[in-house]
Amino acid sequence: MSPIDPVRLTADLIRCPSVTPKEGGALQLLEDLLSQAGFACTRVDRGGIANLFARWGDKGHARTFGFNGHTDVVPLGDEAAWTMPPFGAEVKDGVMYGRGATDMKSGVAAFAAAAIDFVKDTPPDGAVILTITGDEEGDAIDGTTALLDHMDTAGEAMDVCLVGEPTCPNSMGEMIKIGRRGSMTAWITVTGKQGHSAYPHRANNPLNAMARLMDRLASHELDQGTDHFDASTLAVVTIDTGNPATNVIPAQSSATVNIRFNDSHTGADLSAWLQEQADRVTAEFGVEVEMKIKISGESFITPPGALSDLVSAAVEAETGIVPELSTTGGTSDARFVKHHCPVVEFGLVGKTMHQVDECVPVEQITQLKSIYARILKDYFA
Repeated sequence: MSPIDPVRLTADLIRCPSVTPKEGGALQLLEDLLSQAGFACTRVDRGGIANLFARWGDKGHARTFGFNGHTDVVPLGDEAAWTMPPFGAEVKDGVMYGRGATDMKSGVAAFAAAAIDFVKDTPPDGAVILTITGDEEGDAIDGTTALLDHMDTAGEAMDVCLVGEPTCPNSMGEMIKIGRRGSMTAWITVTGKQGHSAYPHRANNPLNAMARLMDRLASHELDQGTDHFDASTLAVVTIDTGNPATNVIPAQSSATVNIRFNDSHTGADLSAWLQEQADRVTAEFGVEVEMKIKISGESFITPPGALSDLVSAAVEAETGIVPELSTTGGTSDARFVKHHCPVVEFGLVGKTMHQVDECVPVEQITQLKSIYARILKDYFA
């Protein structure tokens, strides 16, 4: 079996229209390729989501290295705005275009290619596990969590895991993620009493209460940052009333806030704080405040140590850059993997992810495979 070309594999994956939650043929392509290379593959589909578990080596080895990634992609947006076919994987001036080119079919292609070539050329004294989901860009309920549930039931385990998400802001090799902020969203509805705007004393305007509540939430300093995290943030992302009349005080107003929080908070603590503020406004304005909260993930950190040192050394060897250890950015499936084993993230430059004309320089894909290959070599050395 000749070496796997990660650029060609990336193109093959891009041509699979796997807009979440559709599988689009991407996981089947990988299952076929990995099976031919001697990986034991198991589909772990759940809730209409396709997932793939692949292991090379016997279960229960003393050392097991894991990769995690996803083949689902976000919708195209305005397809007419694309100047290149969104599922064409066309290359122009050394750059490959297509949805998922950056986030993260190139990452999956690079670690799959590196793993296949590594176990073929240098069979390790250990096991290599690949967990690939089709539900990272969606609700993430039946994706990596389903794979981890399967592993727990089947007695499978990774000692460490690398998530292949794009992590570099501008240049290849400049950043490794060793943790992520927590994320939560609150949907708030304030109900007062409708009335004529000329007679406000006969109504109870929910907008007054909503404005006060949003101001208090947005102007509150949650913290000043911690050793590994920037300060937590709260953003008011929408306030909606839908009142077309200028002479009517509405009965109801709604708003949504999103909080990205560091390791000085938990989702439960912040939920309690939000409820305290809502109760305060209820008492002050005599309105009803209803709130729905969703905690997408808690903050976590993999302290700098053996795993981050391993990845950093490989990145520096292949790029000449000493990567920064960071916790910036949004959430990823590392928030689930961290319950299973130590986890870090490293991948491509993410400038164009989720954008129209998403693209990746083909040389970065080849370079990423080399980095992943060196990580495997050094881990099993």
